[in-house]
Amino acid sequence: MYRKLLVASGNKGKIREIKEYLGNLDEMVFFEIIGLSQYPDLPDVEEDGDTFTANALKKARKRAEETGLLTLADDSGLVVDYLEGAPGVFSARYAGENATDEDNNKKLIDELKDIPLDRRTAHFTCVLAVVDPETGEEMVAKGICEGVIELEPQGENGFGYDPLFFVPEYNSTMAQLPLEVKNKISHRAEALKKMKEILKERYRELV
Repeated sequence: MYRKLLVASGNKGKIREIKEYLGNLDEMVFFEIIGLSQYPDLPDVEEDGDTFTANALKKARKRAEETGLLTLADDSGLVVDYLEGAPGVFSARYAGENATDEDNNKKLIDELKDIPLDRRTAHFTCVLAVVDPETGEEMVAKGICEGVIELEPQGENGFGYDPLFFVPEYNSTMAQLPLEVKNKISHRAEALKKMKEILKERYRELV
């Protein structure tokens, strides 16, 4: 079975990663992965949901409706236990609408500067949503990567909160890990593994 799968993103790195996981599920199911660059006139989708799942589903539903294509969208962010789940869905704009990564990291450090390490537990979360406009079916997969928050940025290989997110198993922050390691243990990688199995089972039935 062959279908086009639209990734609701213009991020080339993200699309490349998704291609590696989902482009060829097995010998019977094949997806041609395309990005939003093929639909440059589509309006932005406001991410106003109160959960990662709500935002991912909203984007996938909207793009599937606009294009008629099987569509995958994601939402992800940092969840800090001491901050009762913040920054959460506001991860990209924690320090304000036009905040930079540096702004967001500085605010996070300020919030946690007097908190001991064992109470600075956190996890990255990624939710992937796939919507099939032909059947109305919706599929969701979630990935999590556990860690703790450092108060001094370390590493040059990441973005966002990566320089502050320490992974005890590797004794490194996300930004210190080689890209090939990060791509294996990340929240998005875990979600993609789960989504791969969901799609393989679902679309193999149709062959």
